[in-house]
Amino acid sequence: PRIHVTTHIKMAAMTSTFLGSAVAVKAPVKVAAKKAVAPVASLDGLKKAAVVGAATVLMASPAFAATIKLGGDNGELGFFPNKITVAKGETIEFVNNKAFPHNVVFDEDNVPSGVNADAISHEDYLNGPGEKVTNKFDTPGTYGYYCEPHQGAGMQGTIIVQ
Repeated sequence: PRIHVTTHIKMAAMTSTFLGSAVAVKAPVKVAAKKAVAPVASLDGLKKAAVVGAATVLMASPAFAATIKLGGDNGELGFFPNKITVAKGETIEFVNNKAFPHNVVFDEDNVPSGVNADAISHEDYLNGPGEKVTNKFDTPGTYGYYCEPHQGAGMQGTIIVQ
């Protein structure tokens, strides 16, 4: 919806004193304008939008129990940290850092009984800085994982879920 505002120009008589002499002046005075304008959001509306926006960001950016960097800050091949402990049900974020490409592959012989290592592995390569994958760990136990391209260089890690 648009709001209409009306403007009329009227002449107003004013008397001014300039160096002790009274001077009569007629000057145009704007009273109102007639044009279509878009309504402006109220301050309450802006506050509500800010709260909704902040809540959306919080819901879209879950807190992770841990973040593991793929590649050290100085280009070392490894997971940093390479051993962590989390509680059952928590999520870990793996973030591509340096010396990529990397991936995160769970060793089928080094995961708790009943866990499908293929289902929790991320075999596709992360090729750029900041690329991420996550895993939620619902089964307690020890999880061994490695980076396929750098396994021979010792790029492996351990997650203990309690």
